[in-house]
Amino acid sequence: MQDVAVVAQGLTKRFGEVPAVRGIDLEIGGGEIFGFLGPNGAGKSTTINMLCTLLTPTSGTAWVAGFDVVREQALVRRHIGLVFQDPTLDTYLSAEHNLRLHAALYGVPRDVFAERMRQVLELVGLWDRRAAKVSTFSGGMRRRLEIARGLLHSPRVLFLDEPTVGLDPQTRSSIWNYIGELRKSEQVTIFLTTHYMDEAEYCDRIAIIDHGEVIALGTPEELKANVGTDRVQIRTDDDAAALAALRMHFGLEPSISEGAITFGVAGGEQFVPRLFAELPVTIRSVSVARPSLDDVFMSYTGTSIRDAESGAAAQSRRTAAIFGRGRG
Repeated sequence: MQDVAVVAQGLTKRFGEVPAVRGIDLEIGGGEIFGFLGPNGAGKSTTINMLCTLLTPTSGTAWVAGFDVVREQALVRRHIGLVFQDPTLDTYLSAEHNLRLHAALYGVPRDVFAERMRQVLELVGLWDRRAAKVSTFSGGMRRRLEIARGLLHSPRVLFLDEPTVGLDPQTRSSIWNYIGELRKSEQVTIFLTTHYMDEAEYCDRIAIIDHGEVIALGTPEELKANVGTDRVQIRTDDDAAALAALRMHFGLEPSISEGAITFGVAGGEQFVPRLFAELPVTIRSVSVARPSLDDVFMSYTGTSIRDAESGAAAQSRRTAAIFGRGRG
């Protein structure tokens, strides 16, 4: 890493009495692909919005590309690219005209625009479609065009907020191929958010965030190594009895995750025969997996990222129902 691209110290954000981000500390090196991993509502987008000067921190400090995000907002914006979670392209215009608008906003000189446009569109495989209206593009093509637009003014840091959300697995994979290529060709630092565990594996380092706090930070391999156990999932005829037996007889701390009893144990494959022999409940299915990033998340929070998202979604529905009744 040649330099430090992003620094945050004690960064917080409150909306009224509700804390969204609670004292985040980060240091991201130049040229790094850094991932923010966590469920929806964990504080990922709020953090990015503060780093991109779209929200003012409640407290703490942050610098992006060497500039203070509060006192030097114009300089920060000049040196970053941003791809929002929600689409922001003008679908009535062509790909080229979308880029021309962006170039005008960021002061890209006219004499360099044509060459730069070709560079970024070729990078994302859209040069041949430059004259086509965005309304004719697939979801993956639109996402690639947004990435090209974010790169047009040669930023030092590119922020990608959930860059593959809503895309099919094949398109998600192709987007990641483009992200890897642009890091090489553009020498840009990439800060992205995701709630997809498999995508976080592509990052040089990741920070796992939950309830507005960074709960783990490191390379994917470092984080998985810290778990130290295999993940065992079983489905039984009596989950309540199985949970009690696993605690009392085996000394484990099981939980219900994704509809199955889940627990960590060293040497999972060697443990399974003992489980069948000694658990006083019929086991209908069993699976053993090496530690994953979801296991890292579970080891710190006691729940899987999917279950955390389900809980957040349920809370949002309850809140909406309450406000809906109030308006009625």
